Amino acid sequence: MKNSKLSSFISGNAVLMVASLLLATTAGSAMGAEPDSGVLSVRAGAGSHYQRLELAWETPPVWSYTFSGGSRLDLVGELGVAYWHADGSRSPAAVWQLNAIPFLRWTFNDRYYLEAGAGATVFSHASFAGKEMSTAFQFGDHIGVGAYITDNSRIGVRLSHFSNAGIKHPNPGLNVLQLLYTVQY
Repeated sequence: MKNSKLSSFISGNAVLMVASLLLATTAGSAMGAEPDSGVLSVRAGAGSHYQRLELAWETPPVWSYTFSGGSRLDLVGELGVAYWHADGSRSPAAVWQLNAIPFLRWTFNDRYYLEAGAGATVFSHASFAGKEMSTAFQFGDHIGVGAYITDNSRIGVRLSHFSNAGIKHPNPGLNVLQLLYTVQY
């Protein structure tokens, strides 16, 4: 392995190990957590010739509305750090990303949810996986669906698109389909 590929491999595995440790330490304390506490999410996803691993913190709801049928709409904020890795010889092969995304989450039947969000994100480089993104500043658009597996944890699938919204060209964008596990602490 080349030196840069070795560093990317080690960095990617370090993020995975830290995320796993944080998840393991919070999972035991999740039971009995207050409903208005924050949550921690681990996400793994893939796109066209790249993978993404993210650790994110979600705020307690900053606004909530309960409908007469019992479904609920919450507005939450999400702060995340993600590591991206490209397949093959695509260059640069790795980037880091920071996110700040507000989300609307509609929970129904006390078990299932739909979510959508859009917000600011910053990449460590303005190019990744052979794509020139023109700017390190990007916008993230997300839609997702999932289910609560306990009162304090949920699983889901999220489709995310990152682009600079035409601020500067070229603007190829990055799309990723992610699986997520979230635990309330």
